[in-house]
Amino acid sequence: MTPSLIHLAEAQKSAPVTDWAARIGWVVGLLVFIAFVYWLMRQGWKWRGTLQGDLPELPSAPADAGEPRLTLSGRYHGSTTAGQWLDRIVARGLGTRSRVELTLTDQGLDVVRPGAASFFVPAATLRGARLDKGIAGKVLTEGGLLIVTWRHGDREIDSGFRSDRAADHAAWVEALNALSTTHTTTTTEHTETEGAR
Repeated sequence: MTPSLIHLAEAQKSAPVTDWAARIGWVVGLLVFIAFVYWLMRQGWKWRGTLQGDLPELPSAPADAGEPRLTLSGRYHGSTTAGQWLDRIVARGLGTRSRVELTLTDQGLDVVRPGAASFFVPAATLRGARLDKGIAGKVLTEGGLLIVTWRHGDREIDSGFRSDRAADHAAWVEALNALSTTHTTTTTEHTETEGAR
């Protein structure tokens, strides 16, 4: 090999990295920036919870909820203000995603969440159910989420669930809508009877 080729081959080697202080400074700066963004997100979450502090305590399941109509195992993806799929509700633990066991009875919907706050939706407060593709922070294929609409205090809430077997969703929509219609009709008839007296 000629001396000019040897010199050319040696010249193509990368220069050794010697400025470790600058590199370490950039890495530390990046980590501090990421921590700051995470802190801001956490503060926003707490602030949202403070704004929603007027949400009453969630009801718990009655001792005798009756015979189960349907059961479901899957995931709870969160709750939003009804009709506003990006307005997440975080108060009372409704913003915490978790595994879920749903049980539908004549008295209502029992939502059991291991590792998070469980709650009960009385049948009288159910407003219906539908299939949808998204709720704040989670978007799936069309019909991938079971959305249950219910009333709590002076708010209407949409809660999103996904069964481990998505084929079960249609039966849940039908049963929840039938139960909410039955209770709405019963309540209306009772109110009209009371008014006629």
